[in-house]
Amino acid sequence: MADLAAYMASHCELIEKQLDQLMPEKDVPYRTLFHAARYSLLGGGKRLRPILTLATTETLGGNVKKALIPACAVEMIHTYSLIHDDLPCMDNDDFRRGKPSLHKAFLEGHAVLTGDFLLTNAFDVLAHDAQLTAEQKITLISILSRKSGGEGMIGGQVMDLEAEGKQIDLAALRCIHRNKTGALLTASIEFGAVVAGASDAHMDVLRQFGEEIGLAFQIIDDVLDVTASGQKHGKATASDITNQKTTYVSLLGLEQAQALAHQLFQSAVSQLKQLPYDITLLTRLAELVVCRKG
Repeated sequence: MADLAAYMASHCELIEKQLDQLMPEKDVPYRTLFHAARYSLLGGGKRLRPILTLATTETLGGNVKKALIPACAVEMIHTYSLIHDDLPCMDNDDFRRGKPSLHKAFLEGHAVLTGDFLLTNAFDVLAHDAQLTAEQKITLISILSRKSGGEGMIGGQVMDLEAEGKQIDLAALRCIHRNKTGALLTASIEFGAVVAGASDAHMDVLRQFGEEIGLAFQIIDDVLDVTASGQKHGKATASDITNQKTTYVSLLGLEQAQALAHQLFQSAVSQLKQLPYDITLLTRLAELVVCRKG
């Protein structure tokens, strides 16, 4: 795991530098927008999604530098979703990544608009990426719009809101999180495959891998809401519990939820074994998803 830690540290540095360049401070009358965007976008985090983009490109023998801006576009979408997710009208979380959520550090209206800005800016940076072909741009924009939109992340968020205070079954919960969490994580892997010029068959394998890892990620997220809520949210009781949301832990119990995450990990890795590449890096990143402690 030491090698993986070094890999993640070096690639996080690449991502941070690129994000800093893509989101500079601007001396304009609406400068607060860029200040707020930088507050959230450069606010740390594991950068799992952009790292998965880079790792997928690398696994398939593609150019990692060419994947850097697409990886950052995914991170912009992810950050916007966190900003909106923390709002009082959503999960009402006061802390994110060890510091006040954006709506606490700035005005609530600033948080809404900053999220909107990061969402639209993600597509702008893809459209103007000089390293991508026109076909790649269209493919990436199509993937990101679907996976972050009504058929993906936003659709999952709607189902999640409507499930508050209701008892839902495992199939319904899986549907929510396949969209809410899994869609964007899968998109990050698809992004790496597009940049590397993957075949349709290899793309299908990687998409399935991403979907299973995305569900495993959400299950462990639910586990951490119980075991490490103070570290994660800055409060003893997680917002999902406060908002009376069904989780994998509430349905299955802690041990069975963790076991399901590991089953998904094993299934995801079995998908990767169909690829004619060295899958060690992606396997270890998938393992990190199910073994993380925070």
